Amino acid sequence: MTFRRALRLFFGLIGFVLGVATAAALYLARLMISPARQGTWATPEDIGLDFEEVQFPARDGVRLAGWFIAAREDSDPSGATIVLVHGWRWSRLGYAAEDLFANVTGSSQVDLLRLVKALHNCGYHVLTFDLRNHGQSAAARPVTFGQSEAKDLLGAITYLDGRDDVDNGRIGVVGFSMGANAALFALPQTDDVKALVAVQPMTPAVFSQRLASDFLGIFGGVVRIMAELIYRIFGGPRITGILPAFAASSAGDAPVLFIQGTGDNWGSIDDVSHMAESTPRSQELLFVNSTHRFGGYQYLIDNPGVACAFFDQHLSRK
Repeated sequence: MTFRRALRLFFGLIGFVLGVATAAALYLARLMISPARQGTWATPEDIGLDFEEVQFPARDGVRLAGWFIAAREDSDPSGATIVLVHGWRWSRLGYAAEDLFANVTGSSQVDLLRLVKALHNCGYHVLTFDLRNHGQSAAARPVTFGQSEAKDLLGAITYLDGRDDVDNGRIGVVGFSMGANAALFALPQTDDVKALVAVQPMTPAVFSQRLASDFLGIFGGVVRIMAELIYRIFGGPRITGILPAFAASSAGDAPVLFIQGTGDNWGSIDDVSHMAESTPRSQELLFVNSTHRFGGYQYLIDNPGVACAFFDQHLSRK
């Protein structure tokens, strides 16, 4: 009887562990395929900025929604524009950090409106928009961590090219995480991006491994494999085939400033260093002291002068 009880207990424990692993894999796969959308909790008007509600198609026709914030009339350089490209599970506002994922992983808020304000104060037009499957933009499942999202950035650039108040010879981009990936994938497809600040881009295979390990410990590997299998079933590309560094090697003449936090527990300093080494006109890789991955994002928001100085150098009139 004791043996039978022990056997039932053993198989019950195995079943419980498999059930938890399956639930975790389904949750992570859902985030990879179509994450829950964040609401719009603020607008540029809340920080004293006039803005336009804009819509435009991605290069493949997906409808995208955003805001255009015109520079001050007395700004110099007039006509220069910065495009902000947000990260995975965020929106044009950033990340509210009010969901289950944030509570479990210790993720913190990212307020992109602060960066919008700072770039505006530096004299730039700013375009900020929601990527596909995020915010108020249309669905085009699944998320591809930069590959398809590059078409969104290319659509944003085409939209800017059609504006009389934008100098299409002086367009810069700031991308965070997946948004930085999207910019790296877009650079070989356009000459209109004249400078890029890439904040903590990531190779998805590296990122998913480190995230799963940090999130789930010894069970992370199993959960990651299950989640990626579900992701593939629902049309996702092979994670190991999404290579921002390969795209960056064909980035052309655009100077790229990479920013990476030293305390990033999901990304990798070696990974971003490899991207920088692969980029033809990479500037000095900027390592910043940080805690958690979100500390690296916060660095640029707290120190927007780094971006302004970079764009002042590379977007100035020749």
